[in-house]
Amino acid sequence: MIKGIIFDCDGTLADTMPLHWKAWQTIVQRHKLQFTEDRFYALGGVPSRDILRMLGEEQKRAIDHLALAKEKEAEYLPLIGAARPIQAVVNIAREHFGRIPLAVASGGNKPIIERVLQQLGIRDLFQAIVTSEDVKNQKPAPDIFLEAARRIEAPPQYCRAYEDTDLGMQAIRAAGMEAVDVRELLLNPRDQNRSWPNY
Repeated sequence: MIKGIIFDCDGTLADTMPLHWKAWQTIVQRHKLQFTEDRFYALGGVPSRDILRMLGEEQKRAIDHLALAKEKEAEYLPLIGAARPIQAVVNIAREHFGRIPLAVASGGNKPIIERVLQQLGIRDLFQAIVTSEDVKNQKPAPDIFLEAARRIEAPPQYCRAYEDTDLGMQAIRAAGMEAVDVRELLLNPRDQNRSWPNY
């Protein structure tokens, strides 16, 4: 008996990953950092500040990861208007709205996630929006999904969660929830307004 449903946002509800990658390209070129598209997708769900800290350490660069994360956010904001829903997943949320509590659990930051959901016209579907600022440990730790479950008052073992990345799937399973990989859910992704990366 499912008592709560939780959705990742970027790449799950919203087709925004190509937009994020466009913003990332500007930042890494500006600051001469090495960051491939494959790695970007592999780190889906990890906050930008954490990725930048990791890149600085690996490449032995003394960068201000918090300042660069704000730069990346500034590059992304003008692109939000191009965000489109991943319709098959949004339909699932709409079908359950009003019957089962719904939440979003995203590694993004709250103002941007709120803006994306508003852009898609689906903000009102969700009782709770949990983002990277709300928990200490990020995906693949289970914290963000556990906090989302707490806010919609649903025991984790009775929650189902939707994700599009390996790290997100690990986080859901670590939270003791039923995990749905939207990459497998969409058998014909091109029909769902989504440009899926090659994982």
